Amino acid sequence: MPNNGRAQAISVSAGSIFTTIAGSGPPVLLLHGFPQTHLMWRDIVPLLAFKFTVVCADLRGYGASACPPSTPDHFPYSKRAIAAEMIEVMTNLGFNQFMVAGHDRGGRVAYRMALDHPAKVSKLAVLDIVPTAAVWDRADARFALSFWPWSLLAQTAPLPERLITAAPEAIIDSALAGWGTSAAAFPPEIRQAYIDGLRHEDHARAICEEYRAAASIDRQHDVYDQNSGRRIECPLMALWSGTGALATWYAGEGGALTLWRQFANDVVGRDMPGGHFFPEEHPTETAKALLEFFLH
Repeated sequence: MPNNGRAQAISVSAGSIFTTIAGSGPPVLLLHGFPQTHLMWRDIVPLLAFKFTVVCADLRGYGASACPPSTPDHFPYSKRAIAAEMIEVMTNLGFNQFMVAGHDRGGRVAYRMALDHPAKVSKLAVLDIVPTAAVWDRADARFALSFWPWSLLAQTAPLPERLITAAPEAIIDSALAGWGTSAAAFPPEIRQAYIDGLRHEDHARAICEEYRAAASIDRQHDVYDQNSGRRIECPLMALWSGTGALATWYAGEGGALTLWRQFANDVVGRDMPGGHFFPEEHPTETAKALLEFFLH
């Protein structure tokens, strides 16, 4: 596996979170999406580490991180709970304020961190997402067929868990090949690492619980914030696939930036080359965009 810094398991209230730490300078936290782990940042970390202390974490339930029990309301796998855990990780590492970038599910954790812990997050980058409530409010047949994990993995246990553990290769290959990203972006050892991350029943359960939370309590948290006027205070940069859903689906409403401006005051962003997994397909371009945003 790539060596992008020293590995460290950080003890937190609900177990431990696996991290890698590289570089020096102001801290930046990088959070992965589904079905990835911290390995998605393997080619980006070296490009950021000469300016920043880069922390990559496996989210709760993914990779080498703990899979704590859930509850009927799915709160332990809500973005609020996972965001608080990431704050605990960074605090334990000695970082009281930091910048954060998240792709896919990690982006949802990242913007929840900025909403719930505004004094901790100084800048926020969200990659190929719009807010969770906005997604559900606009869900249609395109969404149901294109982004099947949202509906499939949110089904009542144990159906999705059984499907994941029975055919992890199929899950990974469908995700990696089905959202517009070149297969060359995923070397065999990376693909295998993502497959291995789905084989264990505890990880499958945790991942499904996070999707169940997104379909319920996460959406409620977003709606509450919107109705109460609570907004993201720090600068926000949104990046999205120039060939993916965010490039066209919301054009009639002004696109992704308009949706983010419903949550934040200081919003910039643009499309990127490649498909949904553009950080792995185009790491140099992604790192350049992050550097420009974080340095200014």
